[in-house]
Amino acid sequence: MLRKESMIVEKNVIACELHDYVEVACMYNYQLKLILKDGQVMEGKAVDIVQSDDHRELLIIDNGAQEQVDLMTLSKMQVLTPNANFKEVIF
Repeated sequence: MLRKESMIVEKNVIACELHDYVEVACMYNYQLKLILKDGQVMEGKAVDIVQSDDHRELLIIDNGAQEQVDLMTLSKMQVLTPNANFKEVIF
């Protein structure tokens, strides 16, 4: 059994298994509800993953404006799009 702590890899990058779910969400432009570790809730359409100048991975979501969400701040990603390949990912 993998413990939650083992899912975080060095250099502040999420584990590949979790990254794959974010990539699929972007590929299909899923509508997401994101719950951040600080309790903040965001909703928007998954657009892309980019890397910042300081090498952080950022999820771009579109909720009328494009916002960047550091993948390391994610606690939960819920998919709101009907018939999606998955419904929820816990980070």
